[in-house]
Amino acid sequence: MAPRIARPTHRNGVSRAPLLHLHLSYAVTRRGLPAAVSFRRWIETALRVAGRGEAVELSVRIVGAREGRLLNRRYRGRDYATNVLSFPVELPAGVDLPLLGDIVLCAPVLAGEASAQGKRLAAHCAHLSIHGVLHLLGYDHRKRSDAARMEALEVAALAAVGIEDPYRSR
Repeated sequence: MAPRIARPTHRNGVSRAPLLHLHLSYAVTRRGLPAAVSFRRWIETALRVAGRGEAVELSVRIVGAREGRLLNRRYRGRDYATNVLSFPVELPAGVDLPLLGDIVLCAPVLAGEASAQGKRLAAHCAHLSIHGVLHLLGYDHRKRSDAARMEALEVAALAAVGIEDPYRSR
C-alpha cells in the first residue's frame, strides 16, 4: 500500500511552509481509523506545545497485531503487540536534517484499549500520536518527574485539539 502523505495547508490561496512533512501509511484497512488530516493536526499541535518551531519530517505507520508484535519483540525484546513505538532518528555527526524519526501505532491494540477505557478511538489515536512525538523529541517517562513533565505536555496538546485529559480518571 502506498504511503499517504498529508499535504501542507493553504490559507487565502497562499501556500505556507509546512511545520511538518508527514509520511503516513496504513498497513491495515483504514476503515474506522482517523484520516491523515487528523494525524497532521495532532502531531503539529504536539510539536507546537513542546516548543518545536522549525520544520520537521517524520513517519507514522499504522500496523496490525502481527507487525506490532514483531517490531516490539525485535526492538524492545517484548513478545506482544504494544500501542505505540517510537524510533528517534540517529543521524551521523555533522548531518543536519529535519528528520525526527518514526512512530508505529498498532491499530487493534489502540482499538481494544479505547474500548476498554470507554474512549473514542480517534481520541486514543490522538493521545498515542502525541505521546509518540514527544518520545521522538527526547521526552520519556522512566522517572516520575520526567513522566509528570511528559504527561503535562500531552494533556496540553490534547486540550488544544479538544480532547479531555486521559489521566484525569486516575
